[in-house]
Amino acid sequence: MGNLTTVEIKAFVPAKDFARSKAFYQALGMRMASDSDGVAYFHHGNTSFLLQDYYVAELADNLMMHLLVEDVEAWWQQVLASNVAEDFGVRLVPPQDQPWGMRDFVVIDPSGVLWRIGQNI
Repeated sequence: MGNLTTVEIKAFVPAKDFARSKAFYQALGMRMASDSDGVAYFHHGNTSFLLQDYYVAELADNLMMHLLVEDVEAWWQQVLASNVAEDFGVRLVPPQDQPWGMRDFVVIDPSGVLWRIGQNI
């Protein structure tokens, strides 16, 4: 049957204003490794996603991303220090314990994509 080892899975995240979204994710601390043909490859550590110069409101408003981290409080402090809420007019929801066994916080990106950044508790 061959080697069925997987290497990676990445979501395509929509961007209403591609340049603004690229700046937003870089301000959050993500590294943009490539940017060509309307797709920017972002990563942080072993996690990654593709930002696309494509936008449909229904998709963006219903897309949720989850980033599992080791220290949610450190991430929350980094997000606050980045000033993304002020600089990009995005909404933040402070960390809280969730019934599904995680402590997480919410960042809604400039296009309406909801990110849950959390750790297991």
